[in-house]
Amino acid sequence: MTSSKPKKIGVFTATTLVVGSMIGSGIFTIPSSLAPFGGISLFGWLLAAAGALVLASILSKLSRVDPKTGGFYAYTREAFGDLPAFLVGWGYLVSVWCTNAAIALSFTGYLSVFFPSIAENQILITVVGLSAIWLLTIINSQSVSGGGKVQVVTTVLKVAPLVVVALCGLFFFNVDNFKPFNMSQEPTVKAITMSSALCLFAFLGLETATVPAGSIKRPEKTIPKATMLGTILVIFIYLFSSFSIFGVLSPTEVENSIAPFSDAAAFMWGDAGRYIIAAGACISTFGALNAWILIQGQVPMGMATDGLMPKFFAKKNRFNAPTLGIIFSSVLVTLLFLLNQSKNFNSLYAFLILLSGVTALFSYLASSIAFAYFASKAKKKLKLNTKTIATALVGALFSIWLIIGSGQEAAVWGICGTLAGLPIFLLKKRQNKK
Repeated sequence: MTSSKPKKIGVFTATTLVVGSMIGSGIFTIPSSLAPFGGISLFGWLLAAAGALVLASILSKLSRVDPKTGGFYAYTREAFGDLPAFLVGWGYLVSVWCTNAAIALSFTGYLSVFFPSIAENQILITVVGLSAIWLLTIINSQSVSGGGKVQVVTTVLKVAPLVVVALCGLFFFNVDNFKPFNMSQEPTVKAITMSSALCLFAFLGLETATVPAGSIKRPEKTIPKATMLGTILVIFIYLFSSFSIFGVLSPTEVENSIAPFSDAAAFMWGDAGRYIIAAGACISTFGALNAWILIQGQVPMGMATDGLMPKFFAKKNRFNAPTLGIIFSSVLVTLLFLLNQSKNFNSLYAFLILLSGVTALFSYLASSIAFAYFASKAKKKLKLNTKTIATALVGALFSIWLIIGSGQEAAVWGICGTLAGLPIFLLKKRQNKK
C-alpha cells in the first residue's frame, strides 16, 4: 500500500484565497452604504486601500521570517507572550465567526433574487444560510486542498462579472452623478473617515494566506507573494468597479438599492443583466464563505498546538484538515444565526459586519506593534530603519483611526467579545500547571 503526502497550497491557490476572502459580499453592498457621501467616498476607498497595502506589507514581512500557522496569533505570541496572543487569536476568531454569519446571510439575500419566497420567510433565510455553511464545512473538513480547489473556481467566476460591469459602465458614464462631490452633511475629513471605515470591511481577508501557513508550499516565499498580489488585484477591482457604479447610477439610485451591481447591469442590459450579476454575487459570497470556513479551523489549531486552547482543536483527520476546529466554529456561527432571529435582514447584516471589522482591526494593530518590536530587537531578519519604523507606525495609526471611525457601539461589542474568551485561557493555563 502506497502512502502519499497531503497536498499543499501553492502561490496561485493562495492568491485566490486572499482574493476570494476579500471579494465576498462587501463589494456588492458597500456602494449603497457609501452613496450618502457621494463621490468623496472614492477617497475613502483610496485611503482604505493604502492602509490595506501597508498592512499587507507588514504581514508579508512577518510571514517571510516567521511562517507559522496562526497568522496574527503566532506573531503576537512570539513578541509578547501567551495572554496577548490568546486575546488576539480569540478576537480574530470572533471576527471570522461574524464574517461567516454575515456572508452566509448575504448569500441568502442574493439567492432570493431567483427565489423571492426566501426573502419573505425568516425560517427559509436561516435554513438556506446554514445549509451553505454546513455544506462548505463538510468540504473543508475533508481536505485543505479540496477547499483550495473550490476557491480557485469560485474566485475566477466571481471576478469576471465585476470586471465586465466596470468596463461596460464606462460607456454609460454620467459625470453629473458626482455632483455635489460631498453629498453628506459632514465635514470633508469626517466624511472621508466614515467612508474609509466602511470600505475597510471589503478588505478584510488580506491576511488569510498567513493563517494556514502549515498547509502552504514554501510559506516563506509563497505567502508574501500571495498576500501582495491578492491585495493589489482586489484594490484595482474595487476602485474601478465602484467608480463605474457611481457613474452609471445616480446617488439616490445607489443609496436605495440593495443590489447596486445588479441594478447597474439592468440599466445597461435589461433584466437579463440583473440575473447574471445576481448569479455572480451568489458565486462571490459562496466562494468567500468557503475561504473563511477554511480559515476558521486554522487559528484554533495553532493556539491548541501551543497549549492555549483544548488539545482536540489541534487534531487533524486523515486528510490533514483540522476537522474539530472547523465544526466547532460552524456550530458557533449557527448559534449566531439562531440567537438573532428577531433582527431583520439588514440590521443583522450591519451588526455582524461592524463587529467583524473592529475585532479584525485589533489583530491588525497587534501585528503592526509586533512588527515594530521584532525590528527594534533586530529579530526575525528585520532591520530597524526609517522605512521599518514608518511602516509599523502607519499600520498602527491606521488601525486605531478606523477603530475609532467605526463607532463606539462596535468598539465596545468588539472588546466584550474578545474578553469573553478569557475563561477558556485561564482554565487551560490551570490545566497546563497540573
